[in-house]
Amino acid sequence: MTNETLASYANLSLYSAMAVLTLSMLGYAGYLAGLLPARDARAESADAPDRELVSAGGGSAGDGGPSRADAVTARGGSDAQVPLRARKAAGVAHTLALLGTVLLFASAALRGASVQRWPLGNMFEFGVAAALFTMVVFVAYGLRRDLRWLGLFVVAPVLILLGLANTVWYTEAAELMPSLKSVWLVIHVTVATISVGLFAVGFVIALLYLAQDRFGTERGVLRALPDGKTLERLTYGLHIIAFPLWTFTLIAGAIWARQAWGSYWNWDPKEVWTFIIWVVYAAYLHARVTRGWRRQSATWVAVAGFVCIIVNYAVVNMYFVGQHSYSGL
Repeated sequence: MTNETLASYANLSLYSAMAVLTLSMLGYAGYLAGLLPARDARAESADAPDRELVSAGGGSAGDGGPSRADAVTARGGSDAQVPLRARKAAGVAHTLALLGTVLLFASAALRGASVQRWPLGNMFEFGVAAALFTMVVFVAYGLRRDLRWLGLFVVAPVLILLGLANTVWYTEAAELMPSLKSVWLVIHVTVATISVGLFAVGFVIALLYLAQDRFGTERGVLRALPDGKTLERLTYGLHIIAFPLWTFTLIAGAIWARQAWGSYWNWDPKEVWTFIIWVVYAAYLHARVTRGWRRQSATWVAVAGFVCIIVNYAVVNMYFVGQHSYSGL
């Protein structure tokens, strides 16, 4: 039986999360807008001559004044160099991102409670869960390092995903198909969703790294990003965590297939694309540590991996008929 009250609360929580995340996105955009002039000013200061005329009552750079090394900080700068208005915008945006993540969790939990099952039974529920885990990765990773510059580029795609879930993929809360009533739904699909969240954030940073490599570090919003070396390392670090989880997803899916259909591998379109994704990301990690491969070329392989994920979930689930036709559409 479906508890319609809880289902309606789940939808209300989802709409609230989208509204809160929209405000968060605007806050992160305001942070970047305020950050750019400050970085331009620092760049101009860095380009100024090392020697300055001694002003009345002031000393030269060699007499204890601000040196060139002091003026030029690591890309991103410290909070003291960021305008107060931009810092406030980032603080509000981060708080709203946390609140939006909590609301997404509430929506998923209420959806599951409304039908007394794990809320990963169709495309709509998977879209919400993928958005939730992407935000969890962003918020949790932000506890270790300053990721305010990344907020706009993560929250905006999450809102697009939630928009698709609410319009194209929406499905009323209902019982699971008999073949999905297994503990492996919790294990297999949850781990897959977590890995997709990690891959998603890694994909965004990879695109920023490639854009910076292609257009330079002084064009538009690219000026507000960390240096390319930092972006590339962040991309690699996230994929190092996500790949073993995707490997487990592939193995767990085979075990579940053996229990459900009597065979570990059935050449189902979903199985094939899951394996293709694994191969592409394995190729990226191999290329990343192989001499002779440029970091940019390896990163393009990582981008191709996430394109395969999009095809797997947005195309295969909807248009390919197979044993994994559980989109609910």
